[in-house]
Parts: sequence; C-alpha cells; structure tokens
Amino acid sequence: MTTPEVRTRAVRLGPRSLAALCLVSAVGVAGFGWPLFADPTSQVAAHAQDAPWLFAGLLVLLVAVVTATISESGLGPKAVAMLGVLAATGAALRPIGAGTAGIEPMFFLMVLSGRVLGPGFGFVLGSVTMFSSALLTGGVGPWLPFQMLAMGWFTMGAGLLPAPDRMRGRGELALLAAYGFCAAFAYGTVMNLAGWPFMGALASNVAFDPHADVTANLARFLAYCVATSLGWDLGRAVVTVVLTLTLGAPLLKALRRATRRAAFETPVTFAPR
Repeated sequence: MTTPEVRTRAVRLGPRSLAALCLVSAVGVAGFGWPLFADPTSQVAAHAQDAPWLFAGLLVLLVAVVTATISESGLGPKAVAMLGVLAATGAALRPIGAGTAGIEPMFFLMVLSGRVLGPGFGFVLGSVTMFSSALLTGGVGPWLPFQMLAMGWFTMGAGLLPAPDRMRGRGELALLAAYGFCAAFAYGTVMNLAGWPFMGALASNVAFDPHADVTANLARFLAYCVATSLGWDLGRAVVTVVLTLTLGAPLLKALRRATRRAAFETPVTFAPR
C-alpha cells in the first residue's frame, strides 16, 4: 500500500459550495444591513417588527451551504466525526461562562480549528457549533440564523489567515490572538446590527430611526454598541486572546496530529501482488 501526501484540510470549497456560501453571505449581509438603506416610506421599514421572522429563512440557506460543502468535498466518516467532536466541544464550552462579561471560551476553539482545518471546514464548524449550542442552552429563536452565519464567518476567517502550512510558533499564536481579538469585536458588532433596528418601545437617541439617513443611523448604531456591548465584546476578545496564547500551542499540535492521522481526502491505493 502506498502512502500519498496527507492533506491538512478536511473540507474543500469547491465551485458549488463556494457559490452557495457566496449566496448565503450576500443574503446575510442584506439581512444584517437592510435597515440602514431601506426607504423610510417603504413597506419594509413599516413592517420592521416582522423582519426577524422573515430572515429566519436564512437557516434554510445555511443548511444548504453545509449540505453542499459536505457532499462536494466527499467527507469521509473520520472528517464527519471530527466535525461532530469539535462542534460538541464548542457547544459544551459556551455555557461555561453563560456569556457573563463576555467569558465565552468557545471562540478560541473556533479560531484554532478554523486555522488548522481551513475556511470550508471553518464555516461548517462555526454554523453547526452555534446551532448545537442553541439546542443545548435553549437559545433557539429568530436570532439563531444570524448567530450561525456570524459564527461561520468568524471561524472561516481564521482559515483564511496567511501561511497556514508554514507559520508556526509564537508568530502564529500572535497572529491568531490578533485575529481573535478583532474578530470578537466584529462578531459582537454584527450581532448588534441584527437586533438594533427592532428596539421598538425602547426607542432613544441610540435607537434606529427609519426616517434618518445612513450617516445619522450609523452614528446611532455606534453609540448603541458603545453603550450596550462594548464591555461584553472586550471581555470576549480578552478571553480569546488569553486562551489562544496560553493553550493555543498544544491545541494546535493536537488538531494537526489528528488531521494527519485522519488523512482527510487521501485516496488509499493497494499495490498489486
């Protein structure tokens, strides 16, 4: 039996899965950002309270991306098992801090997993982990598709960082820590945008104003983020950095060892007798 070169990424982004990912990302961007650009006189703005349920249809598109990625990449049982183990571990880590002061250790696991296993696996893992954790904690609601999409982007971004096969040691940990710090704020900001336009009775000088222009609403949104989630996002970012720098090296080593042993996508051939 010959031993071909082991590939280090479990999920490839082929043409169909890449197209599906671009589609769901485009719909997701529209879902997150439509209030800033909607005509104040349009029926969309008038029915803002119904929008979260309408955009819950994103869940269907996310499932389509996951299905397309898995089917196109030809995932074997080992890759599916690793996906399940990492998703279950991430889901179990989420309730540890119950989100208190941004203590959410699952984010550091997503960063390291995305780095080792690539952007395709990262998007699938992030989405599945958030879905699993919602089932575990009872956090199922109209916000779930947005959380799945944002976490998919978060984890996929780690897989798009440069030099995944060459950079090692302190330089890699510093890169991952910096990404985790920035991405933790980005995740919180994106999730704020999902709920901010629907404050309704909580209207104030930081609430979305359907009659204001984009510049004014962006200023309101920035004030809303500072007033409501800056401390939370800072806690998430600091925890991600600390865990990455302290536990990142052994976990990266373990993930890479598991990936080599699984020999994802490696065809096995037998020499004739």
